[in-house]
Amino acid sequence: MLIAQVSDIHIGFHRGEDLNLARLRLVLDALTDRPDRPDLLLLTGDLTEHGDDASFAVLANAVAALPFPVWPIAGNHDDRAALARAFPQVPREGFLHYAIEAGGVRILMLDSIEEGRHGGAFCEARRAWLRAELAAYRQRPTIVVLHHPPFASGIDWMDPNLEERWIVRLNEVLAGQDQVQAILCGHLHRPVASVFAGIPALVCPSSAAALALHLRALDPETPDGRAMIVDEPPGFALHRWNGQRLVTHFAQAAAAPALARYDAGLQPLVKSLREERKPI
Repeated sequence: MLIAQVSDIHIGFHRGEDLNLARLRLVLDALTDRPDRPDLLLLTGDLTEHGDDASFAVLANAVAALPFPVWPIAGNHDDRAALARAFPQVPREGFLHYAIEAGGVRILMLDSIEEGRHGGAFCEARRAWLRAELAAYRQRPTIVVLHHPPFASGIDWMDPNLEERWIVRLNEVLAGQDQVQAILCGHLHRPVASVFAGIPALVCPSSAAALALHLRALDPETPDGRAMIVDEPPGFALHRWNGQRLVTHFAQAAAAPALARYDAGLQPLVKSLREERKPI
């Protein structure tokens, strides 16, 4: 099973012609036109810039004709009620968290937003929900999905304090839950891999412009002229579940010219590599 992930789309950022919508269309074309068409698509937050109904309507229209189901969660730029109005498959009451069953895997979509806050949130009510969902399906392979990464990436101005209560709560729930195969996030506009609570934690690159990769500490009192946002091609992730483990690939929507193809000239190499797979 192939699970596509697209994050940080920010529809409505540009006035007039929406460049972020054009970037999203490149990603959607890549997902539908390439051989690795996914079985479902996760949209992992900051889907709009201002959380307004008009932007969500644009997004819903852009994904309406896709040949696979689309499941969204909210990011700190989004509005829960507007998201639920645009995507009726999402529960409409309280927190926007819900479970998806697909290909033998359970996907838990978490709500990690708090109104007026840029960083993550995970309150007692959400902790109770996640704990109950994990306990009810203890033997089922599970993927946990939320917008905010619960770890420090080294991109200083975006990182949380690891002692924040929401991170502590999430760690308490996930520690020892060996059925959880991965934690999938957005928010950082870059591909990032880490570990949280003993579980692989992965951040999807953004559909919108990327954050600059700059790992030196930032001084809030002294602007140093560093790049903050860069014009990298729109990206996405493909998570391949083979029935035993999850393998993730990060990709860009920009077309890449083929430098070699599988033809008669490469066939000997392919056959020799296949021979090497045989047990010694």
